Amino acid sequence: MRKSLLTLGLLAATAAPAMAADYSDGDTHKNDYKWMQFNYMYAVDERGPGNASDHDYIEMEFGGRSGIFDLYGYVDFFNPTGDKDSDKAGSDKLFAKVAPRMSIDGLTGKDLSFGPVQEVYVASEMIFYGGAVEGQQKWGLGSDVMVPWFGKMGLNLYGVYEMGERDWNGFQLSTNWFKPFYFFDNGSFISYQGYIDYQFGMDDSVPGRSATGGAMYNGIYWHSDRFAVGYGLKLFNDVYGFADGQVPSTLYPGNSTPADSSGVGHYFAVTYKF
Repeated sequence: MRKSLLTLGLLAATAAPAMAADYSDGDTHKNDYKWMQFNYMYAVDERGPGNASDHDYIEMEFGGRSGIFDLYGYVDFFNPTGDKDSDKAGSDKLFAKVAPRMSIDGLTGKDLSFGPVQEVYVASEMIFYGGAVEGQQKWGLGSDVMVPWFGKMGLNLYGVYEMGERDWNGFQLSTNWFKPFYFFDNGSFISYQGYIDYQFGMDDSVPGRSATGGAMYNGIYWHSDRFAVGYGLKLFNDVYGFADGQVPSTLYPGNSTPADSSGVGHYFAVTYKF
């Protein structure tokens, strides 16, 4: 069964009262759905371990629900035209994030909701880079929570495992939201959507690293059933744990560029939904 983001947005905006997940009838597939979309993105002043970057990329974004499993993920393809003047020319072409969660409510057949918490998960997130630098694995507990005005939001707490260093390094608290707030007569709508990823408890004894870091994405998007157009304002603070103004030389041998990891970035998006 396929539900578009338009349908999901309408459900999120109109569902009242909010109901906890109920699998007491044994039917874990009754809320199944899936979606996929392609985004053409242009980033201005994107922050990270090097200089702030302006570049374009194509993003394949997907998600859904199947039984006790909930999934969100995306794959980014940088500099798709091979522009030699792009800030991404000569660097990694790919970046991928996959974030599966397993419902503990669905697994046990019990209602574990309490207060604003609607459902509880074993949560994970895996990050893969396109070059030689190893990625990350994150494992912890997740939830769906009901928040005034926003409606249902995801809230996850992970421990972070650095695959390259073969060691645990701090924690990450993540939340995300999708809130339609203005509807047009033709059924399209404008949404406020975004996320917060905040890392803490990291090892800052390594040169160029910070004990905390994070990012917040604030997007205003127009959605129809097949298309979306949007702008996102992203706030960075020592993002990914790279200390702003310091050289992360131990993680990137030969690099002499100080990290431009704090500040404001801008993202422009055009989307086609499958």
